[in-house]
Amino acid sequence: MSEDIPLTSFSLTHIHYDPTDRISYLCAWLALVPQGLCVMYVTLIWSTREVEIALLGAGQFACEVLNFALKRLIKEERPPRMNGKGYGMPSSHAQFVTFFAVSLALFLLFRHQPPGPEHRRKTHTPLTLLERVFWSIVGLIGALTVAWSRVYLNYHTEKQVLVGCTAGSVIAIAWFTITSILRRTGWVSWAMETPIAKWLRVRDLVVEEDLCQAGWEKWDDKVAASKSRNKKSR
Repeated sequence: MSEDIPLTSFSLTHIHYDPTDRISYLCAWLALVPQGLCVMYVTLIWSTREVEIALLGAGQFACEVLNFALKRLIKEERPPRMNGKGYGMPSSHAQFVTFFAVSLALFLLFRHQPPGPEHRRKTHTPLTLLERVFWSIVGLIGALTVAWSRVYLNYHTEKQVLVGCTAGSVIAIAWFTITSILRRTGWVSWAMETPIAKWLRVRDLVVEEDLCQAGWEKWDDKVAASKSRNKKSR
């Protein structure tokens, strides 16, 4: 590489914070939550092939596209002591994490339907309603913490964060409604029967069971069969 070419930093995770302030340092880490969620989406979609997670990822992507459009439509600048580039209304971090938290809560409280006692295996105890409420609250508190960190780091004003949280909530509710209609009218079931879905081994189990249950049942059956063979060989 020629010495005359100036180098620049990769700004995707280039976050400004006050090194003398521990809270500011924590907020810098919180700013990485959306990137972490993107990694989670890709990992879970690829590893589980769950249509519900793919639908959530599609809604998250649409939410981000709408944020991109809103910023360029409103064209509101960031705070005077700006620590970020581009427009600030609405906060993309606040909108992103709020969409995820509200969508998670809607799924756990209204769409997730764990099997009744008569259909459960003895080795599996699904999340109770109280536990689902607890994790929904944890997700919402986490989203609000990330949103608050954007104000603390001076990347956004309170209004920009509030609008971002509102937009994320509205989009999450709208997307949950759309996907509910797609499920009730049979479009999701139809898509699951297409050759491409079968080739990709897409499944729809997480509505009734947690992500680890199907794999755990296979493992439990394998262990039981192994023990049975060992007893017969003695």
